[in-house]
Amino acid sequence: MSQDATKLIHHPYRAPGGFEAVVPGVHKASTVIFENTAALKTRQWKDKSGYTYGLHGTPTTFTLEERLATLEGGLQTLLAPSGLSALALVNMGVLRAGDEVLLPDNVYAPNKDFVRVELAHWGISHRFYDPLDAAGLASLIGERTRLMWLEAAGSVTLEFPDLIGLLQVARQHPKVITALDNTWGGGLAFDAFDLGLPAKGDSKGVDLTVHALTKYPSGGGDVLMGSVTTRDERLHQQLKMTHMRLGLGVGANDVELVLRGLPGMPLRYAAHDAGTRRIAQWWAKRAEVASVLHPALPDSPGHAHWAQSCSGAAGLVSVVFDEAQYSSERVEAFVDALKLFKIGYSWGGPMSLVMPYGLQGMRQFGALGGKKDGTLVRFAIGLENVDDLLADLDQALRVLA
Repeated sequence: MSQDATKLIHHPYRAPGGFEAVVPGVHKASTVIFENTAALKTRQWKDKSGYTYGLHGTPTTFTLEERLATLEGGLQTLLAPSGLSALALVNMGVLRAGDEVLLPDNVYAPNKDFVRVELAHWGISHRFYDPLDAAGLASLIGERTRLMWLEAAGSVTLEFPDLIGLLQVARQHPKVITALDNTWGGGLAFDAFDLGLPAKGDSKGVDLTVHALTKYPSGGGDVLMGSVTTRDERLHQQLKMTHMRLGLGVGANDVELVLRGLPGMPLRYAAHDAGTRRIAQWWAKRAEVASVLHPALPDSPGHAHWAQSCSGAAGLVSVVFDEAQYSSERVEAFVDALKLFKIGYSWGGPMSLVMPYGLQGMRQFGALGGKKDGTLVRFAIGLENVDDLLADLDQALRVLA
């Protein structure tokens, strides 16, 4: 029996090379085999010239990293287990005790919590700025500022920031690294590394982007993964070593799913975009809502900034219900009455989703700043027939009558 086991484990057969298919192969490994001790001592993983351990990369993860770098307009990409872990990687890789980080008022809430709690424990301070006020940002950047986050469009409330104006201010401070959560844009709505600014190293835009691959690149609502993309080799290596020390890895089967979904992403993104614009325009004509938040609508905060930088507008639209007419309980009854829209976090998959939010304390700046009452409902538009989605919204609104 032991002899049979040995033969099975050390079987001499090797499949012939040269196999090519539409979808790249899936390589799974913790242990990577070295042919001799010389290879053990000389093989490198930092420049992707070889393989040393599964956590440091396989042909499957290297392939996805290279394709994502192309999608984002960058040169190097790192994979992380989730979008939030990618955000945390940047925070931990860049900041040190005594540093300060600036965040937009409309930043992704878990990133805000990470900064407020975890980074505060390590002696790192933070301040929030108005993403629509580039002039106001200038007074906030100080000697200790090392990292500035941008969010385009803003989480939940979808204000589109003055990206170019904010970056122009930040670039006057060479020590400040600019990091963009590019999940909404997906690498398709605009080129984050080429916004028409004077070159800073190899970039004419931000220094790095973070992407929740959970959303559009996956497209199936069944994968958790994130990425960090850069154009600067020094910054990439700095983050790569933090990535290694944290032991961040992703499963090969999850990588396979993202690789499979990636080629169809431009088509899906365009479909999400087109459907969402129709639904946003429909909401703009409804008397039940006080405002409709969608960057492509002329009245939406930051529309002019969106028009300056973007061609796409993604698959999210938020509406703020008239607080004088509708209590949060009535709005939640409307949400519960929806049939095709399912209540759930995230977006970018085939199914349309809905999520209600109380406005109290959500924003410091802008039209929603300091709100004590009112309810916002965010819709993530999937790939269903848009007429069916509009009919669902219409029937659910009857509970408000």
